[in-house]
Amino acid sequence: MENGNQTELYLSEQVVVLCTCALSFLGSSLIILTYIIWSDLRTTPRKLLVYLSVSDWLSAVSYAFGVWRVFRTDSPDCVAQGAISTFSNTSSFFWTVAIAVYLYVFIVRSSQRVADSLVLPFHLVSWGVPLIITVTAVILNKIGYDASEVSVGWCWVRIHAPDRVLWMLLTGKIWEFLAYLTLPVIYILIKRHIHKAHMALSEYRPILANRRPSYSFSSMADMKLTLIPIIFIALRIWSTVRFILLLADSPVRQNPVLVTLHGIGNTSQGAANCIMFVLFTQPIRNRLCTALCCCGSKCREEVQSSHNATQRLLPGQGSQTQRDEDSTSLVRTDR
Repeated sequence: MENGNQTELYLSEQVVVLCTCALSFLGSSLIILTYIIWSDLRTTPRKLLVYLSVSDWLSAVSYAFGVWRVFRTDSPDCVAQGAISTFSNTSSFFWTVAIAVYLYVFIVRSSQRVADSLVLPFHLVSWGVPLIITVTAVILNKIGYDASEVSVGWCWVRIHAPDRVLWMLLTGKIWEFLAYLTLPVIYILIKRHIHKAHMALSEYRPILANRRPSYSFSSMADMKLTLIPIIFIALRIWSTVRFILLLADSPVRQNPVLVTLHGIGNTSQGAANCIMFVLFTQPIRNRLCTALCCCGSKCREEVQSSHNATQRLLPGQGSQTQRDEDSTSLVRTDR
């Protein structure tokens, strides 16, 4: 590959990526704020989602600074921005997989005690490993100007480093590849377990019209379990494609459309999480709607309708429905 090469970043690409950075900043902030404001939402899964959102928040801020500046040299602020984005982005991969592992143990293995005992190791790995990698890379002068060859204006691994491919793998790509492999497998196993459990229960439950709310919650949880790995891969794949094209020294990696998709994908995780685990989670959406008074009477009608649907459940169905909804919004945690 040519070390002197550089991917040109157009103003339109900067504007689009800065907008997605802003959306992820707001989305991650909203997830964190809802956790702080409503104490009954402070479950372990949602707490893990908050840790993930902290990583996504840092990523959004650091990427926005890099896209706004469009670095040209290995300046101190370039190295600082590259170090922060490297740490937060790598940490985001670890927390994403950690949440999936927690859900697997909690749902499939049916052991909340074991799942909760994993939280400390999650912290050690998800913060510790990225920190060690990033500090080592900075000390060895591996973080800096990368000519936007595998970025969109921000700094990452120095393009002139002779072992740049190794450090690109260590500071992100190898963890990204592992997430591609592990997330679909884990969520498929969770979905299969839930489907088997529902099939077993259906043999003993009469078919009742007023089971509809419970079915709705289960369907939402099932949909989120499907979408989580799909959305993660759909957002991150463009970065992977450009990395592979860099290894092949293909000029296609500089294509404006591919560069724009890369920028959108890398900076949209916080926004995607907010949409799935806040806006598409009915209890939280209702609370936000009520608190902000954004929908007036329509908002109150939606809250009342949800309340009435819960009240219409037969005895014994309420707790099951609540567990289904907890799974749905946990899957809000999950990612």
